Amino acid sequence: MTGLLLLQIAVILVVARLCGLLLARLGQPPVIGEMAAGLLLGPVVFGAALPDLHAALFPAASLPGLSALATLGLVLFMFVIGAELRAPDGARAQVVAATRVAGLSALLPFALALAVAPLLHGTLAPAGIGFWPFALFLGVALAVTAFPVLARILKDRRLQHTRVGRLALSAAALLDVAAWIVLALLVALTGGGDWTTLLRTLAGLALLLAVVYGGLRPLYAWLLHRHAHDGRPSGTVLAALLVGLFACAAATEWLHLHAVFGAFLFGTCLPRDDRLLHSLVERIEHLALVLLMPVFFALAGLGTSTGAFTAAGFGALLLVLLVAVLGKVAGGGLGAKWSGLSTRDSLAVGSLMNARGLMELIVMKVGLDAGLIGPEMFTLLLVLAIATTLMTGPLLALCGWRASPVEADAGSGAGR
Repeated sequence: MTGLLLLQIAVILVVARLCGLLLARLGQPPVIGEMAAGLLLGPVVFGAALPDLHAALFPAASLPGLSALATLGLVLFMFVIGAELRAPDGARAQVVAATRVAGLSALLPFALALAVAPLLHGTLAPAGIGFWPFALFLGVALAVTAFPVLARILKDRRLQHTRVGRLALSAAALLDVAAWIVLALLVALTGGGDWTTLLRTLAGLALLLAVVYGGLRPLYAWLLHRHAHDGRPSGTVLAALLVGLFACAAATEWLHLHAVFGAFLFGTCLPRDDRLLHSLVERIEHLALVLLMPVFFALAGLGTSTGAFTAAGFGALLLVLLVAVLGKVAGGGLGAKWSGLSTRDSLAVGSLMNARGLMELIVMKVGLDAGLIGPEMFTLLLVLAIATTLMTGPLLALCGWRASPVEADAGSGAGR
């Protein structure tokens, strides 16, 4: 089984890299190519063209190993993203603006999803699933923004230090945490859990925040100042960082908020030191980006179904795509405009919030495991995630937005 796992990784990396290079030549971030590679490796393309070879390369018994690697990649990547996050000037105003953007970019697509759900429930809901559980899940799925993928898009385009980029990333973080809480409530109300589980999640999250910022933050600040004052932690200090990282990730996983949030939370508690960040990027992030994240996209592609691509399925995809894009761009744009941004910058924020990708895939997997959606709806939502992420660049160009010269210089200097 070990030999098969190594062969699977090799195939995934080749396909992901080729798709990434192709999308890069078209002016798109490589991460979109990696997402598309996952769809290509699934039953829709590879499985349909060479079913016997596909079954031999990706047997069901081998998927737990890929799943563990995928989770590890997400945790490591989100840790570095958290360590990189910087509080902008006027942090309080930034939080208020991010809350407005997150709220409106969630509420509008959620409401539109409830409006179109009656047209989709009869054909795409699993047998025995009532209208409201299906509709509410669809609303959550269309409301999320792909926080990790958005971070990669901003980094690839060197926009993570611009005002628009920081606002979109902050709003996406707030939105996705709220989406997980709502998703936990939905699973509890539909039989996947109970109110005790929900209360444990909320209380546990509050306790974890207190422990991370009240205990771990000063502890690791002292450790890094004492034993890594040059910003380059030794092997022992790096191991201590990884212990804190995995402990926080395990805590949020136990709280049903997914491990990525614990990883991000731990990253944000570290000292704001560019030398430390550079060391973490060299020693951790490159491994996660190049090796492990493509595995997650491939794993999502393996859960798709060819039964989604019927005439009715294509009609449903177009409807959901229209609702998803309109809700996100308009909602995020209105939130940014409310916070005082120009019309052009507001549309840019809405366009960035429209990127779904990774968090959409995780939400989809939760819904599939809970029986709220079937393989056909899972497949349509995967295509939606790729399409909405793919259109991020064209939407930014369409609204005529580009970073100011000062912001562009800052992003270029920090880009990797």
